[in-house]
Amino acid sequence: MYQIAKEKLPELFRKIAQTQELYLPVEACGQVNYAPWSEDAKVDLDTLKTVKSAKDAFFPQSENLYTCYRDGKKISITPEALQEQPFVVFGMKSCDLRGVEVLDKVFLADPVDTFYAARRAHGTIVAMACHEPEDSCFCKAFGIDCANPKADVAIWMTGEVLYWKTQSEKGEVLTELVKDLLAEAADGEEKVEAEKARIHKIAEALPYMQLSLDDWGKDVLEEKFNSPLWEKLYRPCLACGTCTFVCPTCQCYDIKDYDTGHGIQRYRCWDSCMYSDFTMMAHGNNRTSQMQRFRQRFMHKLVYFPANNDGMFSCTGCGRCVEKCPQSLNIVKVIKAFAAQGGKTNE
Repeated sequence: MYQIAKEKLPELFRKIAQTQELYLPVEACGQVNYAPWSEDAKVDLDTLKTVKSAKDAFFPQSENLYTCYRDGKKISITPEALQEQPFVVFGMKSCDLRGVEVLDKVFLADPVDTFYAARRAHGTIVAMACHEPEDSCFCKAFGIDCANPKADVAIWMTGEVLYWKTQSEKGEVLTELVKDLLAEAADGEEKVEAEKARIHKIAEALPYMQLSLDDWGKDVLEEKFNSPLWEKLYRPCLACGTCTFVCPTCQCYDIKDYDTGHGIQRYRCWDSCMYSDFTMMAHGNNRTSQMQRFRQRFMHKLVYFPANNDGMFSCTGCGRCVEKCPQSLNIVKVIKAFAAQGGKTNE
């Protein structure tokens, strides 16, 4: 295990950025999100959660797929180049790491998404333990340890010292790159174990960490799908899609064309199952009411996905939807409502 003084982190970032792209939490316009590092970037490793997750690094909000050109009757297609430059995502939390695992299940299954696969192959993740978990967090409910991130490199920030632990071959390569800035941590294991214990103590006291998922999973499809409780729960929903855009596991996208004046760019961009035109086809939409769309979101995360992925839920307990939904219609409320009422409305 290694360590580096917090005041030397700019040197660390500079060293990494000399040979590869570096993405990390950056404050801009009062919000913290993952962005490329630069000398004048206002890096913020103290904010627990970025507004959006770090999934942008592997599944961008918008990306070109190919461009079509027409010359008379001749049409040519130029595919967008796949990721070739190595990059580092620095500061991810355990909940967002699980989000990447969920995306792996989707995009690396046959047929493999080559754009996503190229980014995963060239990306190295440096994950940070959650120094101060917040009231909106409930990662423990999904078996995630916020104090012990499993990534290429795991880091813990204690006071003015950052502890660095290599956990994969990619992590070894990155560690070797910056080794001249790191020092052996003689008491690192002891300090990190104490930090883990402190984080666990905080997490245990949070209101949602003991959330039970016993009534959800792969064997409750008909029971949950046909519950009348959905008709009560969905009504305040604005269909704004905020929950899907801040979620680290949502993977729905649309494919669109853009006329540049010199050719047609085909690109894909994030979409939301909460929108009335989501998956709209010539004959219309197969989910015609907001209740159906609301139900789809939570059934997918808590029933459909685990049924097809060895019990893995498509939620990581990051708490972003708890914080951002303007109507407080988050997944915690849904789980608690079913637990309290057994899927039945108060008649």
